[in-house]
Amino acid sequence: MTTVLNTTADPRLLRGRGAVSNAVGRYERYARVLLDDGWSQSDTAEDEPLPPLKTEIIIDSTRTIIARNQSPDISFDRSINPYRGCEHGCIYCFARPTHAYLGMSPGADFESRLLVKPNAAELLAKELSAPGYIPKTIAIGTNTDPYQPIEKKLKIMRQVLEVLWEFKHPVGIITKSPLITRDIDILGPMAEMGLARAALSITTLDRKLARQMEPRAGTPQRRLEAIRMLREAGIPTAVMFAPIIPALNDGEMESVLKAAKDMGATSAGYVLLRLPLEIKDLFKEWLEVNRPDTAKHVISLIRQMRGGKDYDAEWTQRQRGTGPYAQMLAHRFRTAIRRLELRDTSHLRSDLFAVPPKAGDQLKLF
Repeated sequence: MTTVLNTTADPRLLRGRGAVSNAVGRYERYARVLLDDGWSQSDTAEDEPLPPLKTEIIIDSTRTIIARNQSPDISFDRSINPYRGCEHGCIYCFARPTHAYLGMSPGADFESRLLVKPNAAELLAKELSAPGYIPKTIAIGTNTDPYQPIEKKLKIMRQVLEVLWEFKHPVGIITKSPLITRDIDILGPMAEMGLARAALSITTLDRKLARQMEPRAGTPQRRLEAIRMLREAGIPTAVMFAPIIPALNDGEMESVLKAAKDMGATSAGYVLLRLPLEIKDLFKEWLEVNRPDTAKHVISLIRQMRGGKDYDAEWTQRQRGTGPYAQMLAHRFRTAIRRLELRDTSHLRSDLFAVPPKAGDQLKLF
């Protein structure tokens, strides 16, 4: 028997969210479409306020916490995601399609039905203590943001950092949230030993555009201020101009990099907009609502960098694109980081890793 999921959503419910729809994921057989049949209770029913879409927290009963990958165009082979789904609501987030595996929508569900891993720190300590474990930098924030709003209350990311610090394990963090500065008391000492570095993703300096694209993320100015605070604490901090969206934010590349450099950023990176699976439709819907005058132009430029398609998943090409426009963006980026000296080539240390003794363990003999 197939369950019919009611994943429609009144647009009024989605105010303050990134997605403008909540269509079912690609694995569902049936979908329901919201239609107005004209039988409203009153002529003004559609103008009546509705309660905002509330965030639902679901416990994720995962048994492991370190995820592995062998992608040749990614600089890390392991990562941790304390949360599944992200309340920041970034319309372009390439993690959105993962919610389809859970029988949920990559649309509004992704940013309002969040799975949390309250035992993440416990699982991490267990995995790091396993015989034969070989330490390498763990990346956090590569899928969903570890410092999204619910982290302020749940503190799962902080507990994970406490374990990494205890084991002297290297970590690299990427986030859009100034909440990362809360953990400077852990990250500062780790960075001093070559065990931690951070990156702040700044897509635009335009507050209005940021609010539309990333409705619940920190403002661009607060992210710049977070870079300053992290650098003053001695934590190597990069700026990620990601994603680059042609005809929307690509003209801001140099200004974003300059602003981050002025705040102390030591390196930089960029990623071209990626539109795999359901994201292409979600992004196009968002464009039609928020940028109807430039929507067709944006999509045309994207396809010019993706071999005529909305997306090309080929290794290396998925991050940078191909064609003259993509080459121009790459040239501008190289020129900017050379001029601004955003080229920190230092590496994190793995040689300090040690499993801390447990209560009752015998002391090692010398």
